[in-house]
Amino acid sequence: MRIEVSAPSNIALIKYMGKSLASGNLPTNASMSYTLEHLRSHVVLEPAQHDEWKPLKGYLPISLGETGRTKFLNHFARLKSAWEIPGCYSIASANDFPSDCGLASSASSFAALSLGAYELARSIRPEFELSRAEISRWSRLGSGSSCRSLFSPWAQWRGEGAEPMELDLRLEHAVVIVEGSAKTVSSSQAHSRVPSSLLFEGREVRAEARMLRLCSALKESRWYEAFEICWAEFWDMHSLFETSEPSFGYMHPESLSVLHKLRQVWKELGDGPLVTMDAGANIHLLLRPEQMAAADSWLTGLRVLKSWKS
Repeated sequence: MRIEVSAPSNIALIKYMGKSLASGNLPTNASMSYTLEHLRSHVVLEPAQHDEWKPLKGYLPISLGETGRTKFLNHFARLKSAWEIPGCYSIASANDFPSDCGLASSASSFAALSLGAYELARSIRPEFELSRAEISRWSRLGSGSSCRSLFSPWAQWRGEGAEPMELDLRLEHAVVIVEGSAKTVSSSQAHSRVPSSLLFEGREVRAEARMLRLCSALKESRWYEAFEICWAEFWDMHSLFETSEPSFGYMHPESLSVLHKLRQVWKELGDGPLVTMDAGANIHLLLRPEQMAAADSWLTGLRVLKSWKS
């Protein structure tokens, strides 16, 4: 028996940053994301003598440290117990994009593992059935943002799991790779530190207000307003990092240089991409299809992963 699945990454425009005091990756504020179908994690499950993780060949090299491996296997054990999956399995996984550098590889990895475990449970007990929303809630226990990767193209997350958004808008994605190596402060560590920032008070209210405004702006094609909301939101998150105790940060000098260039595009043309950053140095862009020709000139000289072909 061989189960092979994949799941996409996602980029939050309204950020999940900060967890409630309860366990299980429950967020302190609502978030919304766009699903990145071209950036995927792949998981293969096969019977084995004991549960183990190994890198999946044929994709970018990946190496999980002891902490990451334990977290991945513990999530699989949780699903095995809850979904009554007998036996032991090898879990081979890899991404087709760089890991641990602010591209949400944790989200796609745990979403793929959750989907793989569900397919495995179904192969053993065909009568076993869960909705996508239920799988999302289980996936959240392994990685909070993974619950949004179960829906496309837009997802929002409040409380225990994500749900699809009624937003009929397809965008193209690009990410400017400023730093491709692993982060020195993980996203999990960031979540634990940001409540110490004096700026954390009011974060839930700010995020909720921005999400309502952003949804309205996107539905009504108010692109500059959407750009300003996304811009304010990622700076809000990075300000929490810089003012936590102890403080830390992901911005590089090149990050600031790229951000300045992108803001100049809006200033000079009155149009441009939606811009955001995750917990990392890299910069994500979301563009309307009619912007593709111009976008290549905006990105000249930058190291870019993108969802369209020149």
